[in-house]
Amino acid sequence: MNTTLKIVLLASLVITGTVALAQQQPPAGSPPQIQKTVENFLRYYYALGPEYKITVGAPKQIGASGISELPIEVKTPDGSENLKMYLTNDGRYLLRGEISDLTTDPLAENIAKIQTADAPIFGDPKAPITIVEFSDFECPVCRNLHDAIRGLLPNYPQVKLIFKDFPIDSLHPWARTAALAGRCAYQQNHKAFWKLYDLIYDTQEVISASNAYDKMTEYAGRSGLNTDNFKSCLISPQAAAEVDASLENGKLLDVRSTPTLFVNGRRLVGADPHALQQYIDFELTRLKSAKK
Repeated sequence: MNTTLKIVLLASLVITGTVALAQQQPPAGSPPQIQKTVENFLRYYYALGPEYKITVGAPKQIGASGISELPIEVKTPDGSENLKMYLTNDGRYLLRGEISDLTTDPLAENIAKIQTADAPIFGDPKAPITIVEFSDFECPVCRNLHDAIRGLLPNYPQVKLIFKDFPIDSLHPWARTAALAGRCAYQQNHKAFWKLYDLIYDTQEVISASNAYDKMTEYAGRSGLNTDNFKSCLISPQAAAEVDASLENGKLLDVRSTPTLFVNGRRLVGADPHALQQYIDFELTRLKSAKK
């Protein structure tokens, strides 16, 4: 695990009220001084040397809560990550975790942010339960999720699956090539995307950065696609723009690792088939109760 991911995982723990004491006395001064204090604390706490660039944004007040949001970017030789931490307004306590506004519906907010136009859909488009999957084709845990979903969905005709690309280039060198292949398959034939989707995950162990292009072309042919058009699409600006747009949508939703799912807006990180089934069953019960 690289240092950036370590910070992201620690910073995204859902532990409301977990605090880290920045220093013994609350720092006084302007926002730039407080930002520098936070940077120094993170460097000290996570042992980050000068090769890691930490940019702490200006504190943004969250209503009348007495807490401000701090956007933080960490750049490493492997890439960069964006995360959020929180700071008490006296500048003394740095909070790690998620802050929830009890006066709003967090699921509705997530649903409003998810962009599903022109995204591959598996199942009945009118199904009342929607699973949105942000995934990376090279991610081993995503493959586990793929296997779990393939066994689960036939039992739930009330569920549709929407796929969103989230290739993590810093960890997975051929993930973006596979994401582009998925977009190109979808452009030619919507149903062919799901054939390619299965082929990539089922043979993940034989794909490498050196053979990814050839493998994707092979799988395109096996999926019934025109391989010449497919190859042209792989290097097209449109396919690249679509993958980038999906990545940006994931970042808007604070997706930081793959797989990340949203079941009718409810976030689920990882490949836990029992939790996924729990979420689906809960939604089925809730929808059934709403009809009474």
